[in-house]
Amino acid sequence: MIESIRKAVSNSKIGVAFSGGVDSSLLAKLCNDLGYDTTLLTIGIEGSHDIKFSKEIATLFGYKHRIERISSTRFPKVVDHIRETIKSDNLSWLENCIAFYYVSKLAKTHDIKTVLTANGIDELFCGYNAYRDAIKKGEDEVLTLIKSKLENEINMMKAVNKISSEFGVQIIQPFLSTDFVNFSMQIPVSKKIYGPDDLIRKHVIRKLAIGIGVPKEAALKRKKALQYGSLIHKTLIKLN
Repeated sequence: MIESIRKAVSNSKIGVAFSGGVDSSLLAKLCNDLGYDTTLLTIGIEGSHDIKFSKEIATLFGYKHRIERISSTRFPKVVDHIRETIKSDNLSWLENCIAFYYVSKLAKTHDIKTVLTANGIDELFCGYNAYRDAIKKGEDEVLTLIKSKLENEINMMKAVNKISSEFGVQIIQPFLSTDFVNFSMQIPVSKKIYGPDDLIRKHVIRKLAIGIGVPKEAALKRKKALQYGSLIHKTLIKLN
């Protein structure tokens, strides 16, 4: 992970897209330990889970933390703009592009041109509930799902960067690099998910996070996807 971050990032001043969960907290801790001038960037509707929880974890870290509260009045116009820009009917893509629109806007406000995200960890380390169904059919099914989800994530992040470029911001995903993907695929599935009843998953990642000093509140927290934790999904569904 350290090697992937070093290879991907040349700027000393960076932002980290931050929800307070294990993935973004691990990334933030690594970046800070590597000496980057790191600012945590959180977006969400007022009262959302991510705003509240990210504040708690950022305080435990003692890192710089900036929040963009999404305006409900401007939200429909942003949605229309992103739909027109990415030209995709994929709901997950739309929600993520909306989220990173606001992350990029926040980054620009604070003169941050490079933002790192932990995208790739959920795909590579069985973060999604779908892996619980896959493991019922065996490890080969899990590996097939990993490859499928990786392909989707890599393509989605191209759309995300199309949006972020409007703000002069580059979104970097060090954990989607070819070298990191190849390395992660060698880690046994048994260290990622224990079985169909495993509600936590990503065990090797959580162990690593605790080992380098990520607060247990973050390291052991169950997954809550960005679009749900920020209330973007709920707000978008209401529009439709």
